[in-house]
Amino acid sequence: MGAFNLTPSVPSTFILMGIPGLEAAQLWISIPFTLSYFIGLLGNVMVLFVVGKEQTMYKPMYLLLCMLALTDIGISTSVVPKSLGIFWFKLKAITVNGCLTQTFFLHTFVAIQSAVLLTMAFDRYVAICNPLRYATILTNTRIAKLGFLGLTRAFLFILPGPLLLRRLSYCGNHIIPHTYCEHIAVAKISCGDITFHKTYGLVITFVVIGLDFMLIVLSYGLIIRAVFRISSKKAHQKALNTCTAHICVMLTFYASCLFSSLTHRFGQGIATHVHIILANLYSLAPPMLNPIIYGVKTKELREKLGKYIWGH
Repeated sequence: MGAFNLTPSVPSTFILMGIPGLEAAQLWISIPFTLSYFIGLLGNVMVLFVVGKEQTMYKPMYLLLCMLALTDIGISTSVVPKSLGIFWFKLKAITVNGCLTQTFFLHTFVAIQSAVLLTMAFDRYVAICNPLRYATILTNTRIAKLGFLGLTRAFLFILPGPLLLRRLSYCGNHIIPHTYCEHIAVAKISCGDITFHKTYGLVITFVVIGLDFMLIVLSYGLIIRAVFRISSKKAHQKALNTCTAHICVMLTFYASCLFSSLTHRFGQGIATHVHIILANLYSLAPPMLNPIIYGVKTKELREKLGKYIWGH
């Protein structure tokens, strides 16, 4: 316990309060949480199963889709089971080690997902702007290397967060007004100066999430420019249709992630329960919606899913 710089009077656990101000409604709130989590889990597992079973789908696009599904499962599973334990069984206690581990895995999976979405944008850029070289530029091996690079980047950027939290003094305060151990929520209950933690969180948000988002916007700017150089309207439509699913997934992820992160740091006028609901949004909405969006918009995936669900 000394490793955490805690005084002897502080227990080795934190208490997660759930959603302060909405305690009476938490059982009802658990219903959309549960539905979203299990719909997302089922959808993502089905994507992994179908791509794993169908050798014709061993392509860069579907390898990226599997990476997206794994990060979706990682993000939601890092958060939702503990939240449901609070809502259903009042299991509010979490060990300090457990809390810091949750913080690490949640933010790591978010950073990896951002890297996957950036790689998907690059995939679409090459497919539309340089189609003749697509097969040589984007091989399965290269996609795997880019995935490993995204994993390494996430690990290196996120690991300092829990290590910094470990060094804070909490002066007997161990109650976290949240459903899970979000980095800044844990830092706020300490009795020390957390200016560095706030700065670190903002730097990570802008350097990892913000930079990836800007590069994705740049890639789509280049895609749109290339599309409008094509004379055929039918070709316009076909090219843009291949991007629709990725654009929907990207907007869902970045809108919920950036909005939650920035309101948590700058939205002092926003009620605590609104903060917490928004913070849960990016662990629930993208994992649930991503397999639905790709299942609807990707013909080959839709047909293969139909084969296993309906038997034809």
